[in-house]
Amino acid sequence: MLWVVWIAVVVLSLVVLGAVVSGLLGARQRLVRELEAAERDVRPFLEQAQATAARAAALAEERRSNDG
Repeated sequence: MLWVVWIAVVVLSLVVLGAVVSGLLGARQRLVRELEAAERDVRPFLEQAQATAARAAALAEERRSNDG
């Protein structure tokens, strides 16, 4: 009888552990999708900021070469 209880406890533990692992993997997949979507949303602004910074650096260099 005690073996039946131990087997039931082990099986129940494995079921609970499986549910927790499944939930964590699902949450990880959702997080990856959200991060990819956020990166797609931010990419144009990042590229624009980089282009603006490059243009500002070029203008500063031009100004320095004209002053000196």
